[in-house]
Amino acid sequence: MSWQQTMIKLSAKCRGFHLIDHEILQHLPQIKSYQVGLLHLFLQHTSASLTINENADPTVRMDLESHFNHFVPECQEYYKHDDEGDDDMPAHIKSSTLGCELTIPIKRGQLQLGTWQGIYLGEHRDHASSRCVVATLQGTKIK
Repeated sequence: MSWQQTMIKLSAKCRGFHLIDHEILQHLPQIKSYQVGLLHLFLQHTSASLTINENADPTVRMDLESHFNHFVPECQEYYKHDDEGDDDMPAHIKSSTLGCELTIPIKRGQLQLGTWQGIYLGEHRDHASSRCVVATLQGTKIK
């Protein structure tokens, strides 16, 4: 059994949902050496999220952003936490709703995502900086 951990700094992104598969895999070439295993991704932020969803049609990402903006609106009088702007508390709610971690199986050096699945970063702030993801690989290496 082998364990490896890598810190990945994702480039800053505008508000919305962004496919980050390639950015993640670019930092993890060692996945190819795993026969079977797991990739755990942990986002070290409270105003962004990770999720898996449709990777082919960009309108899915736009619709997710529209839905979450409607579901968790800004400028609500009942929000007390607004130190960093009107998007701050809604970003925390969206992050808690979607979550900050994913676990994806690995088989024969490949992530076992479905045909139409991709890894998304949900960026919930208007002016976000880069985001950090702790990537932990666990599994049996190819002999």
